[in-house]
Amino acid sequence: MTVRLLLWNLADSKTNLDELRANLPDLPEGDQWISDPASERFGLISLSGSLEEIGRIRELIGKDPEIGEEFELEN
Repeated sequence: MTVRLLLWNLADSKTNLDELRANLPDLPEGDQWISDPASERFGLISLSGSLEEIGRIRELIGKDPEIGEEFELEN
């Protein structure tokens, strides 16, 4: 199973964590939004393989994620 990790730095974005939280779309089972207010970072951990939900988030932030990684889930 593949795990996807996407991270945005919000320090130079068009939005903030509060606005993002108010506009988060629902995610497929197993996917989770993540954030770190201290470092102004926001992201997604996806187990579903579907990244359709990030379109609105990209629009709000105004850019693609700085980090996009794929990992194989170990059993």
